[in-house]
Parts: sequence; structure tokens; C-alpha cells
Amino acid sequence: MQPIPIIGAYLSAANAPGGVMLPEFYNQLGAMHGTIMVFMGVVPLAVGGFGNFVMPLQIGAPDMAFPRINMASYWAYFVGGVVMLASFFLPGGAANSGWTSYVPLAVTATVGQTWWLLGMVLLITSSLLGSLNFIVTIFQLRAPGLTFMRLPIFVWLQLVTAYLLLLAFPPLEAAAVLQLMDRVAGTSFFLPSGLVVSGQILGNSGGGNPLLWQHLFWFLAHPEVYVLILPAMGIVAEVLANNIRKPLWGYKPVVYSAIFLGFMSFVVWAHHMFLTGMGTTMSAFFQTTTMIISIPSVVILTSLFLSLWGASIRFTTPMLFALAFLPMFGIGGLTGLPLGLAPTDIHLHDTYYVIGHFHYVVAPGTLFALFAGIYYWFPKATGRYMNELLGKIHFWGSFVCINIVFFPMFIQGLAGMNRRLYDGGIQYAHAQTAAKWNMPMGHAAFALWAFQLFFIFNFFWSIKKGRRSPSNAWDATTLEWAAAPSPPPHGNFPEPPVVYREAYEYSVPGHPRDFTPQNEPETKRDK
Repeated sequence: MQPIPIIGAYLSAANAPGGVMLPEFYNQLGAMHGTIMVFMGVVPLAVGGFGNFVMPLQIGAPDMAFPRINMASYWAYFVGGVVMLASFFLPGGAANSGWTSYVPLAVTATVGQTWWLLGMVLLITSSLLGSLNFIVTIFQLRAPGLTFMRLPIFVWLQLVTAYLLLLAFPPLEAAAVLQLMDRVAGTSFFLPSGLVVSGQILGNSGGGNPLLWQHLFWFLAHPEVYVLILPAMGIVAEVLANNIRKPLWGYKPVVYSAIFLGFMSFVVWAHHMFLTGMGTTMSAFFQTTTMIISIPSVVILTSLFLSLWGASIRFTTPMLFALAFLPMFGIGGLTGLPLGLAPTDIHLHDTYYVIGHFHYVVAPGTLFALFAGIYYWFPKATGRYMNELLGKIHFWGSFVCINIVFFPMFIQGLAGMNRRLYDGGIQYAHAQTAAKWNMPMGHAAFALWAFQLFFIFNFFWSIKKGRRSPSNAWDATTLEWAAAPSPPPHGNFPEPPVVYREAYEYSVPGHPRDFTPQNEPETKRDK
């Protein structure tokens, strides 16, 4: 097999010619891309970033319940990230056994895999500390009058997410420690007896079970999908409610669906493991739970869609990203159904179809929601608006390019084109007809990167030069906009707020304005 030339590619220790990516480095990029994006990118921003800034403001709290635990969470995340990224400079490079770190391959991999495990332990610790802080803050520091059924949807979904982190991460942290022991201490928690590596029987005692790692990993990794998507749904709900100028349809069904979704996410993990031969009885159980878990997701998505009916929609930049989230997440969820059924998953499991499905959930899905949140709460964090023209260029360019990148993967997957292959699968005859999509997908990926430059420039330029915004930049009802000025002072609120009404009182008949903030006292008109 000949390595594929690319621009500015990695030069291996084996004196590879310039401009060549070796398969070994491709494996490192695959493993680290998934790890960085999930554990060092989306979760820290969706949960840590928006949660720490927006959630205390929305519940009228002066700060998080445990500021020092918050700082410990940050430093665990920072050190874990440094350990992860430093592994690229080790002999043999970074982890190369996939972001799932499957054994026994991961136990016999290069030293970068050890650093990956150390980094994961620190990142998991960070999330556990943060989740405890979120739960206590929401339960103990709500403003007077802010009952649970008056909470903004974003706060509800952050609460469910915190419980997912608290309950799902400990099994993976324990598993990471056990795998670390297999690598450095000669144990065999996951290593079977008689394992042959490079023609030699492995010296560890054996008797371990490789499938045990998969069960422990996916028990976290499926709830992790909802750790990514629930805060995104919360952001979209806030942006939609503000820009449709009417209450969200089905507040209580959304709340109950989110709670049920969190519970069910713990009993579907083995649909990632149909190919392990778990037997028809267990396959039937996990197929059934997978179909059931799609119901609350559909309820939430339907509620957001129905909220648009009859609305006076303001097509601001955050609203465009929030609107795009709805069909993009819908495609991601719909294409996941065949992967939840063993007969179809067997054929699709190791193909590009899986990559297309997952990335529609987290790329044009979750990432678009995060962009919506950045544009929406930027005035609260800085006191200035981001530029609308640059924002709309960023949106439309990203929307077109991201679909060109990921939608053809469904076609390739249905054709049987395998994933995790450094040459894109062109060595196989059955992939020849589908490989033609690689070129437009590659061009679209570079264009997608280019459109992010508009966002980066807009973000930093607007901090200093953006148009100044009032404290309530979008005429919103929730408490974070009652914290004056923008950015909020230490303690968030000049005076502790009191809540008198529900979260989304927009366009109430008889009111002089089309929004009524939660902290505005009731009048005779309200009774």
C-alpha cells in the first residue's frame, strides 16, 4: 500500500517522504479527532461554558454553589487537555487505537495510548466535579419564586445532563484505570489468555475479557451522546422562544421527555455491540430500548417545530443556526434507526454510514446550536452585538458546506464503503463507485474551514468594535437579561431577583410590550 500525498502532512520517524501521510498517523488523527472534539471541545463548551455562564444567570444565582470546585474542574480539564495534546510529541505519536480505545489493540499500542488514558481520567474527573456543582446550584440557589416548572428549558436540560455525567462517567473512569493497569502494571483485566502479539504470546497472566471494556465504555458513551445534544436542544429552545415572540409549544412534555430520555440513555448502550454476537435475546432487548428512546427525542423536536406555527419569526443570525439545527438533528436521528436494529446494523456498522449519522447529530446538529448560543448570548457576555452580515455569511457557508461533507457518507455507507481506512477505501472494488464522492467532500471540508474564519474574525472584532447592546439585547423574558449591565457585575445581579411568572411570556394579550420578563411583578392585568 502506498501512502497518500497530502498538503503539509506528517513526517514519520521512518523518514517518510515530504508531503506524505502514513497510515499510522492517520490512525492517530482518527483517535485524537474524536477524543478532542467530544471530551475537549463540545462538552466543555456546551456544558462547562454555557452552563457556567448562562445557567446561574437564568436561575437568579449570584454564582455557582462551589466556586473552588468549579476552579478544580477547570484545572483538571486543562491538565488533561495538555496531556492529551502532548502525546503527539512522544515516540510513536499519540493514541492510535480509535477514540473508543478498544482492547486488546489499545493495550499493546504505543506509549501515546498511556497518555490518552491519563488524559481521560483527568477529563472525566473534571466533568464529575462540574456535574456535582451544577446539580447543587440548580437545587439550592434558585431565585425566590422560581419553581421548577418556571425554569427555562435550558436549565432543565443542563440539570438532566449533569445527572448523566454524574452517573455515566464513573464506569469509564474505572475502566480507564483498569486499562492503564493492563498497560503498565502487567494485569489482564481485558486481556484474554494466550494472546499472540508480533508472534509472541503476551506475558500477562490472561483471563480477562475484551468485551468487558466495550460494555464499560459504551455505558458511558451512549449517555455521552445526550450530554452533547441536550444542552444544544436547550440553547435552541431559548433562541427559538425569543425569536418567534410566543411561548414554546409543549413546555411540560419537553421537560418530561428530557427526563425520560436521560433515564433511557442508560439502557441502550449495547446497540453499539451487535457484532459481538451477544445473542438474539439481548439483541432484541437493546433493539427495543433503542426504538423507545427515539420517542422522547421526537417529542422534543416536534415541540420545537410546532412552536414555529403562527409565529412572527425574526431571522437573526442565532435564529438561523437554531432553525438549521432542527432538520439537521432530524436527519441524524432518523438515520440512526437502522443502526439500532441488529439485522441492518450488521451491514452498516463499519461503514461511512455510521460517520454520516453521528456527525449529523453533532456537527450540523450540536455545533450549529452552539453557534446559535454564542451569537445569542454574546451581547450579555460583552455588552456588544456580533456583526449580522458576517454572521449570515458564516451561517450560509457553513450550512451548505457541512451538508456536502457529510450527506454523501450515507451513499458511501450504503455502498459498503468501510470507515477507518487511511486511503478512503479505494483499494476495494466494491467502494470504487462511491469513492468519487471523496473529492467534493474534501473540497467542501476546506471551504467549511474557510467560512469559520468569518466567525473567528467577527467574534474577536466585535468584542472591541461591535455595536453596543442594551442590557436586554433581544427583548427576552428570562432572568439572565435582567442582570444589568452587560457583562454582569460580580454577583450577577445588582439586587437579588424575584420571579413572578413562567419563562416565556411573549405576546401576552393586553400587555403594552410583546415580552414580559420573569422578574416583572404581576399586575391586575395578569390576574
